[in-house]
Amino acid sequence: MYSIIIIGAIIALDQAIKSKVIDKIMPYSNLEVIKNFFYITYVENRGIAFGLFKGNRVIFIVATSIISLILGFYIFKFSKKHVGITICLALIVGGAIGNLIDRIRLGYVVDYMHFTIFPPVFNLADSAIVCGAIVLSILLIFSKNITL
Repeated sequence: MYSIIIIGAIIALDQAIKSKVIDKIMPYSNLEVIKNFFYITYVENRGIAFGLFKGNRVIFIVATSIISLILGFYIFKFSKKHVGITICLALIVGGAIGNLIDRIRLGYVVDYMHFTIFPPVFNLADSAIVCGAIVLSILLIFSKNITL
Protein backbone atom coordinates (compact mmCIF):
# COMPACT_ATOMS: atom_id res chain seq x y z
CA MET A 1 0.00 0.00 0.00
CA TYR A 2 1.47 3.34 -1.12
CA SER A 3 0.43 5.17 2.05
CA ILE A 4 2.59 2.87 4.20
CA ILE A 5 5.54 3.55 1.89
CA ILE A 6 5.01 7.32 2.20
CA ILE A 7 4.69 7.13 5.99
CA GLY A 8 7.77 4.90 6.26
CA ALA A 9 9.82 7.09 3.93
CA ILE A 10 8.97 10.27 5.86
CA ILE A 11 9.82 8.63 9.19
CA ALA A 12 13.06 7.06 7.93
CA LEU A 13 14.31 10.20 6.19
CA ASP A 14 13.31 12.43 9.10
CA GLN A 15 15.07 10.24 11.67
CA ALA A 16 18.17 9.83 9.48
CA ILE A 17 18.52 13.59 9.02
CA LYS A 18 17.96 14.25 12.72
CA SER A 19 20.62 11.67 13.58
CA LYS A 20 23.13 13.40 11.30
CA VAL A 21 22.22 16.80 12.72
CA ILE A 22 22.78 15.52 16.26
CA ASP A 23 26.12 13.95 15.29
CA LYS A 24 27.51 16.69 13.05
CA ILE A 25 25.75 19.99 13.84
CA MET A 26 24.88 19.85 17.55
CA PRO A 27 28.47 20.43 18.72
CA TYR A 28 28.70 23.57 16.56
CA SER A 29 25.14 24.89 16.95
CA ASN A 30 24.64 25.73 13.26
CA LEU A 31 26.01 25.41 9.73
CA GLU A 32 25.55 28.05 7.02
CA VAL A 33 24.28 26.38 3.83
CA ILE A 34 23.25 29.44 1.78
CA LYS A 35 24.85 32.66 3.00
CA ASN A 36 22.43 34.87 4.91
CA PHE A 37 19.46 32.69 3.89
CA PHE A 38 19.52 29.02 4.98
CA TYR A 39 21.20 27.39 7.96
CA ILE A 40 21.17 23.96 9.54
CA THR A 41 20.66 24.91 13.18
CA TYR A 42 20.32 22.44 16.05
CA VAL A 43 17.33 23.25 18.27
CA GLU A 44 15.65 21.17 20.99
CA ASN A 45 11.93 21.92 20.73
CA ARG A 46 10.19 20.91 23.95
CA GLY A 47 6.83 22.35 22.88
CA ILE A 48 4.74 22.12 19.74
CA ALA A 49 4.78 24.49 16.76
CA PHE A 50 7.12 27.42 17.35
CA GLY A 51 7.98 26.01 20.80
CA LEU A 52 4.53 26.77 22.24
CA PHE A 53 3.17 24.94 25.31
CA LYS A 54 6.50 23.65 26.64
CA GLY A 55 6.44 21.09 29.40
CA ASN A 56 3.46 19.06 28.16
CA ARG A 57 5.42 16.10 26.77
CA VAL A 58 3.01 13.38 27.95
CA ILE A 59 0.00 15.24 26.57
CA PHE A 60 1.76 15.66 23.20
CA ILE A 61 2.66 11.96 23.10
CA VAL A 62 -0.89 10.84 23.91
CA ALA A 63 -2.54 13.36 21.55
CA THR A 64 -0.18 12.54 18.68
CA SER A 65 -0.75 8.82 19.14
CA ILE A 66 -4.54 9.18 19.15
CA ILE A 67 -4.58 11.54 16.17
CA SER A 68 -2.23 9.26 14.20
CA LEU A 69 -4.51 6.28 14.85
CA ILE A 70 -7.59 8.23 13.75
CA LEU A 71 -5.83 9.46 10.59
CA GLY A 72 -4.64 5.89 9.97
CA PHE A 73 -8.29 4.80 9.95
CA TYR A 74 -9.08 7.48 7.35
CA ILE A 75 -6.07 6.45 5.27
CA PHE A 76 -7.49 2.94 5.17
CA LYS A 77 -10.99 4.27 4.43
CA PHE A 78 -9.92 6.57 1.57
CA SER A 79 -7.03 4.59 0.07
CA LYS A 80 -9.01 3.27 -2.90
CA LYS A 81 -11.47 6.15 -3.43
CA HIS A 82 -9.36 9.29 -2.89
CA VAL A 83 -5.66 8.91 -3.63
CA GLY A 84 -4.93 12.61 -3.06
CA ILE A 85 -6.50 12.62 0.39
CA THR A 86 -4.69 9.41 1.28
CA ILE A 87 -1.33 10.87 0.27
CA CYS A 88 -1.97 14.03 2.31
CA LEU A 89 -2.97 12.01 5.36
CA ALA A 90 0.09 9.78 4.95
CA LEU A 91 2.35 12.86 4.91
CA ILE A 92 0.70 14.14 8.08
CA VAL A 93 0.95 10.78 9.86
CA GLY A 94 4.56 10.24 8.75
CA GLY A 95 5.53 13.65 10.07
CA ALA A 96 3.60 13.19 13.30
CA ILE A 97 5.25 9.83 13.97
CA GLY A 98 8.69 11.24 13.12
CA ASN A 99 8.26 13.90 15.80
CA LEU A 100 6.59 11.42 18.17
CA ILE A 101 9.68 9.21 18.04
CA ASP A 102 11.80 12.18 19.15
CA ARG A 103 9.44 13.03 22.01
CA ILE A 104 9.45 9.47 23.31
CA ARG A 105 13.18 8.82 22.76
CA LEU A 106 14.71 12.20 23.58
CA GLY A 107 12.03 14.13 25.45
CA TYR A 108 12.02 16.85 22.79
CA VAL A 109 11.84 17.25 19.00
CA VAL A 110 15.02 17.97 17.06
CA ASP A 111 14.52 20.92 14.70
CA TYR A 112 17.20 21.97 12.22
CA MET A 113 15.99 23.92 9.17
CA HIS A 114 16.37 27.65 9.60
CA PHE A 115 15.54 30.15 6.87
CA THR A 116 16.29 33.78 7.72
CA ILE A 117 12.98 34.86 6.10
CA PHE A 118 11.06 32.51 8.46
CA PRO A 119 12.44 32.76 12.00
CA PRO A 120 11.18 29.47 13.54
CA VAL A 121 13.47 26.47 13.13
CA PHE A 122 11.67 23.34 11.89
CA ASN A 123 12.34 19.85 10.49
CA LEU A 124 11.32 17.48 7.69
CA ALA A 125 8.51 16.00 9.78
CA ASP A 126 7.06 19.48 10.33
CA SER A 127 7.31 20.16 6.59
CA ALA A 128 5.47 16.93 5.77
CA ILE A 129 2.69 17.78 8.23
CA VAL A 130 2.27 21.33 6.91
CA CYS A 131 2.41 20.36 3.21
CA GLY A 132 -0.02 17.49 3.79
CA ALA A 133 -2.41 19.74 5.70
CA ILE A 134 -2.32 22.56 3.13
CA VAL A 135 -2.95 20.28 0.15
CA LEU A 136 -5.62 18.35 2.11
CA SER A 137 -7.38 21.65 2.89
CA ILE A 138 -7.30 22.65 -0.78
CA LEU A 139 -8.67 19.25 -1.83
CA LEU A 140 -11.48 19.38 0.72
CA ILE A 141 -12.42 22.97 -0.14
CA PHE A 142 -12.37 22.65 -3.93
CA SER A 143 -13.41 19.03 -4.56
CA LYS A 144 -17.12 18.55 -4.94
CA ASN A 145 -17.20 14.75 -4.82
CA ILE A 146 -15.48 14.06 -1.52
CA THR A 147 -17.68 12.79 1.28
CA LEU A 148 -16.30 12.08 4.71
